[in-house]
Amino acid sequence: MWGAAAEPADSYYQIRPECTDVPNTRFKIKPGKTLSVRKWQAAFTQEGFLDIGKTLGRIQRGGIHPSIRGEVWEFLLGCYDPKSTFDEREQIRQRRRLQYASWKQECKQMFPVIGSGGFITAPVITEKGQPILDPLVLQETNLGEDSDFFKELESRGPLDKKVIQWMLTLHQIGLDVNRTDRTLVFYEKKENLSKLWDILALYAWIDNDVGYCQGMSDLCSPMIMLLEDEADAFWCFERLMRRLRGNFRSTGRSVGVEAQLTHLSTITQIIDPKLHHHLENLGGGDYLFAIRMIMVQFRREFSFCDSLYLWEMMWGLEYDPEMYSLYEEPEFEGARTEGSSKGKPKSIKQCGKYERENMKNGGKSSAEGPLPISVFLVASVLKDKSSKLMTEARGLDDVVKILNDITGNLDAKKACAGAMKLHKKYLKKVYPYFPSLLDLFMSQTGQEIAPGKEP
Repeated sequence: MWGAAAEPADSYYQIRPECTDVPNTRFKIKPGKTLSVRKWQAAFTQEGFLDIGKTLGRIQRGGIHPSIRGEVWEFLLGCYDPKSTFDEREQIRQRRRLQYASWKQECKQMFPVIGSGGFITAPVITEKGQPILDPLVLQETNLGEDSDFFKELESRGPLDKKVIQWMLTLHQIGLDVNRTDRTLVFYEKKENLSKLWDILALYAWIDNDVGYCQGMSDLCSPMIMLLEDEADAFWCFERLMRRLRGNFRSTGRSVGVEAQLTHLSTITQIIDPKLHHHLENLGGGDYLFAIRMIMVQFRREFSFCDSLYLWEMMWGLEYDPEMYSLYEEPEFEGARTEGSSKGKPKSIKQCGKYERENMKNGGKSSAEGPLPISVFLVASVLKDKSSKLMTEARGLDDVVKILNDITGNLDAKKACAGAMKLHKKYLKKVYPYFPSLLDLFMSQTGQEIAPGKEP
């Protein structure tokens, strides 16, 4: 209702009373601005087609109401096509749940703690695949030294290399789960910790290229809270990892996120050359001090609630209507590749504002595809702190301290606006002649953009 007071959102993500040092939440549910249950339901036709353009606009104005956040995220992350019907989505949902159940059963046969309601924080096998009868493991698993699992493990003979590698990660996942979002009342229940462990363990098994890496628990945790069904939470996390898994990929010589840090360096050099030069002189030209912000998407710089608001703002700005079809086609597995093998040219009106800017000003013309908005968010933070960094930072420790001080002091909406502003400025400097190419695209597809106006 217009004119009604804004409602705090903290009640949806309760903090344990003894945790008094968590950042304050800025996000509020604003009637008339926040995407409400009523507006969300009204965005669907009778058959189930979603007006994604209007939905994106509403999200940019005021975020998503916590009660529907999970189901909206499924569209923002490409789990479902807005052009699908209710019946089609239900068929996809049931098929995915069956697939998840099949994978879970496969993992449970290899390690029976999967799906048991528990998890482990100590190694269960050696690097050669021999069982470790550690008292802590026996206590955590409730298996016992004489259990069928350990007897079977010893009788199997040499384990497959993939199985050994997977089982070696299970306790590391458990250690990370134990540290993830423990300020929240939700994770006081062991069953929720176990659910998080199960999903991450399954993902580690099916992702042959990346497996599990530290930081993934921070990305997965919100899915557990927002989507009641474990399989639905898994698929939402899997779609998020389609965007981010490249950051975690390691070649032995380098980690994937280093490419994003290189882009961050280039952006800063173009937007604020004096700051870039100063950071280089301090030995920070590799921008490793920003690695956490990119890897876990600002989870540590915002309160839990505000980080969810930031994520949906980012995904809404980046939204590409081709995302679902790209993810569903096997040849695009694990990569966000520009272009589609099917269908008509996408409507620019169905794209997020960041995606529109890339289409209009050349951001998608790079061989690597468009840069993620998160890189420009970090660049925006550096730009805002430029004066402080220039005058107070005398070493990398000072840089880290200044950036740590932003925790709880950032506004998600303003941060996204700052990132968009820098993005536009960057594109104009890097691709100054691209608009003429856009005119050609528009004439070929029949789409038009009025001068000076957003479509």
